[in-house]
Amino acid sequence: MNANVRPTLIIVSGLSGSGKSVALRTLEDRDYYCVDNLPAELLTSFVQSMAAAESPRAKLAVGIDVRNVASDLSRIGEWLSAVAALGYDHRLVFFDTSDEVLVKRYSETRRRHPLSHQGMPLSDAIALERERLRPLRALADFIIDTSHTNVHQLRKAVLSQIEPGLAPRVSLLFESFAYKNGVPGDADFVFDARCLPNPHWDPKLRPLSGRDAAVRDYLDEQDTVREYVSQVSSFLDTWLPRFESETRSYLTVAFGCTGGRHRSVYLAEKLARHFRERDREEVLTHHRELE
Repeated sequence: MNANVRPTLIIVSGLSGSGKSVALRTLEDRDYYCVDNLPAELLTSFVQSMAAAESPRAKLAVGIDVRNVASDLSRIGEWLSAVAALGYDHRLVFFDTSDEVLVKRYSETRRRHPLSHQGMPLSDAIALERERLRPLRALADFIIDTSHTNVHQLRKAVLSQIEPGLAPRVSLLFESFAYKNGVPGDADFVFDARCLPNPHWDPKLRPLSGRDAAVRDYLDEQDTVREYVSQVSSFLDTWLPRFESETRSYLTVAFGCTGGRHRSVYLAEKLARHFRERDREEVLTHHRELE
């Protein structure tokens, strides 16, 4: 470990659906070694093992939230004190969101809340989660409200808190969606992929998604898909720099298909890879119907 670099531990916590996963991915892009859903009582042991490793990691991040059913979260102060004794600076970032927004997000994604067991209504699960996370919120160094924050703004909020001297850069989000569920409201460019061959009609490909190799290989072989990718890539190569010059901090490029599972996912991943290969660091993907 570089003696001039003070080792750091970031604890990411907050309500389910508030953006913790985006925060951890953001930190991972900044070379943090990230572990999600770490049992809280193992926090000290985890940091100790990282410090004693053959190649010690100076930047660690862990996600601790209500899924820690076996942990006594009221002891978080004790565990953080032990981390400090190991020579690590620590910061606890808590993500909060209004109940109304959380209910809307769960309705849109059709995901289950971690506490929605035994028939518990969503509103009761959210209230119970707030109660259980109270010790973490009380000790938070930063509280970030994501009620009215998109993925770009959340990413930049995390970076501004963790690395306040970071030079601003334009981030690109390539998003997939299903037209049957509506067009994303924050998209700057929207491309319709429903004209392309649909893997859904192949029984072997139907259960898969555009992130799976079999679906990628199928679409890669289609002349119309190759032409589509080539023309969209050329368009974005030409016009995205013009938007960047207008002091934009983020851009969203959305691809839609019928179910939001195969063609749109494939295209979002394909274009994201295209721009990452051009040494862009701030390139994200989001698959609305999958995530």
